[in-house]
Amino acid sequence: MKVTDHLKRASRTLFSVEILPPLKGASIQNIWDMLDPIMEFNPAFIDVTYHREEYIYKKHDSGLLEKFSMRKRPGTVGICAAIINKYQVDTVPHIICGGFSKEETENALIDLNFLGINNLLLIRGDAIKSESAFHPDPNGHNYAIDLVSQVVDMNHGKYLDRDLKEVAPSDFCIGVAGYPEKHFEAPNLSFDLKFLKAKIDAGADYIVTQMFFDNKKFFEFQDKVRELGINVPIVPGLKPITARKQTTLLPKVFHIDLPDALQSELDKCKNDEEVKNVGIEWCIAQSKELVQHQIPCLHYYTMGKSDVTCRIARGVF
Repeated sequence: MKVTDHLKRASRTLFSVEILPPLKGASIQNIWDMLDPIMEFNPAFIDVTYHREEYIYKKHDSGLLEKFSMRKRPGTVGICAAIINKYQVDTVPHIICGGFSKEETENALIDLNFLGINNLLLIRGDAIKSESAFHPDPNGHNYAIDLVSQVVDMNHGKYLDRDLKEVAPSDFCIGVAGYPEKHFEAPNLSFDLKFLKAKIDAGADYIVTQMFFDNKKFFEFQDKVRELGINVPIVPGLKPITARKQTTLLPKVFHIDLPDALQSELDKCKNDEEVKNVGIEWCIAQSKELVQHQIPCLHYYTMGKSDVTCRIARGVF
């Protein structure tokens, strides 16, 4: 079932999660160990992230360095298919611009279509860690809106090779990212929302937000989105703080703010266990308020761990 169908049919706020593929060489059992406890709460759908390549340098006996490209967390398509087979839960693979040509993207979409996986989250993705700015594949896409256009074309039976005959259109439901505190590359939120509207106008079906810790910012974002005439569902993304280092790491990496009230409580903590408890309670309070506002679905970033997400779900759902 499509994500948008789940949201339309829901009589209450739905629960969904995002998971990380295991590191290369790890077993699929890592996924089962993480998801088995979460299945108690009947997730409507499960997102599976994709991470672009990284570069490493290997030194030869001659002293020269050779540059290698590697993907630390491959297997998104296979994981999505395995989850559907094991749990009969819809999956949402992430499709990114970075590191892929348009043809490679099309081939991945064809595989997903063959497998009956008809939900996607289309995002540009981050820059390579060793580079200060995002650089697309020479034959790839620069922006998420370009991915949206490619998927919409396939949904209309238009492939890269326009000479193909008797092509079968795909039927993908398209999700895109939204940023309640704006994308870090945008000069302001209004500017960022213009690009969000362009993605919706290009054919995206729903929005999933970056994590946030202040519901007021989400509600303001939602109001501004609606004022622009964007009427697709908006799914808030949530993550609890679980360690002291995250109080500086999350704002730095994801370009988000921590509310004064939350930071004040975290400052009182003597260790990471206390920080985690504060973070969980804050996320539960956030979630309950969002449920009261009849938000259609709450989406939790698990970061590859289930215990914290389960504690939150138990307190909310």
